[in-house]
Amino acid sequence: MPHFIIDCSQNILTKKNPDEIMQVVYDTAEATGLFAQGDIKVRINPFVYYKLGDKKEAFMHVFANIMEGRSTEQKSNLSKQIITQLKLMFPDVPIISINIRDFEKATYCNRSMV
Repeated sequence: MPHFIIDCSQNILTKKNPDEIMQVVYDTAEATGLFAQGDIKVRINPFVYYKLGDKKEAFMHVFANIMEGRSTEQKSNLSKQIITQLKLMFPDVPIISINIRDFEKATYCNRSMV
């Protein structure tokens, strides 16, 4: 159920294969034990056009969308674990970040639910 969407500058994909990047995020999320095995979804969106203030640096930002119910400590650990692994993979990328958003059970719906 959790969705991890990686937005990044296009040049990130010249440093590592997109499948490798997505697998690191997947494996790290799975290792936390917060999600059922096989439920994690990861996508990557490379950007050719972007503006970061007055610079044009490489960047990565992960948007993690997870079902509500995890504690702040669990979500903080998830964030730190993913960023730690991405920093190891990309030591020269100056901007690597993540935020976690909760889906509300009451308002979430997918195809199998209707």
